[in-house]
Amino acid sequence: MYNIIMFAYLLGVAVTSLFNRKVKKMWDGERNAIRTIRDRMDANARYVWFHAASLGEFEQGRPIMERFRKEHPEYKILLTFFSPSGYEVRKNYEGADIICYLPLDTPRNARRFLRTIRPEMAFFIKYEFWYNYLHILRHRNVPVYSVSSIFRPEQIFFRWYGRQYGKVLKCFTHFFVQNEKSRELLASIGIHNVTVSGDTRFDRVLAIKEQSKRLPIVEAFLNDKNAFVAGSSWLPDEEIFIPFLNQHNHDWKLIIAPHVIDEEHLMQIENLLEGRKVIRYSVANAAWENSDDAHKADIRQKLSEADAIIINCFGLLSSIYRYGKVAYVGGGFGVGIHNVLEAAVWGMPVIFGPNHERFQEAVSLIAHGGGFCIGNTDDFSTLMRKLSTDDAFLADASAKAGEYVKSQSGATDVIIDCITDKL
Repeated sequence: MYNIIMFAYLLGVAVTSLFNRKVKKMWDGERNAIRTIRDRMDANARYVWFHAASLGEFEQGRPIMERFRKEHPEYKILLTFFSPSGYEVRKNYEGADIICYLPLDTPRNARRFLRTIRPEMAFFIKYEFWYNYLHILRHRNVPVYSVSSIFRPEQIFFRWYGRQYGKVLKCFTHFFVQNEKSRELLASIGIHNVTVSGDTRFDRVLAIKEQSKRLPIVEAFLNDKNAFVAGSSWLPDEEIFIPFLNQHNHDWKLIIAPHVIDEEHLMQIENLLEGRKVIRYSVANAAWENSDDAHKADIRQKLSEADAIIINCFGLLSSIYRYGKVAYVGGGFGVGIHNVLEAAVWGMPVIFGPNHERFQEAVSLIAHGGGFCIGNTDDFSTLMRKLSTDDAFLADASAKAGEYVKSQSGATDVIIDCITDKL
């Protein structure tokens, strides 16, 4: 049944690729993966394979890849992605020797792929359970690790109708799971090769914090005033927080880094800001880089007079959070929230929408007192008034957010130490 589904999916991808640019990139990448590996591989090298579905899973696996590479230089690393949103962003990542798409999990693709690269070890990040790849790896006695994985009762493995497919979990040498509940669920179906290591994303955001950079444009804009930083926001998010900040612009300066930065969305944001003084980061940065010191003073003055700055480029959000007093992370009124840890690591309250229940870190951040869920404009306004007027409440929430992230670090050490003992 699994392989029938895979073949049907393969046909669907092939047809959709004729009309969808993103799907075409994935389709072409999967078909060319074997050729990419053959062109780039060193026939005399020993390879370790890391697979991440998309960008988020890559960030979870990145601390392990980088530590493994540092401590075991005798191996080379193959990194594969399933989604274009991961591959296209990280195809030039210097921490791996070969980067390509993973061919869809048909028996033929799995055999060809593994026959070509012959990995000595494999790491699957979080939610990756490819039946054919995993069974062939087990048949070849290749150690396979699931890292930063998390399990829930509603997953197919724990349903009566999914027990047959659930046997795929027996292919893993060891599971490094995020929480105790995941360990208990795996034990309920007879899987005990499990370590509760935590989530490697905590290690990653702490590393990102150390590598963050100063942004003169943002500093000139703030001019020592309080910053409300909205990261990865969508229109439903912006329709909630912008009206409040329009009314309280004397208390807060708004830095907004939307998830989508096309012209239509940027115009929607500017319309919501109701005539406030708004600057786009790309415009200010271009003027800054092409100005002498005298003109920089004029630009700095204009920036300081603005009420909001829109970050209409990618790659700056993790550094921008350093300037925040309060953060809002978008997506909670859509498919799900984005990364709350990148904000919390800077020690400030993090606000987000109701669709966060599937995100353990958000649920735990609320429990620790550093995160807040809002369901509508009134919720947001009530919370922001308290954060704006109650200094003790703001300070307590800020401290708890930062402490939570620090307290959860160390997963990478646990995983690397365990794997090293088995080499």
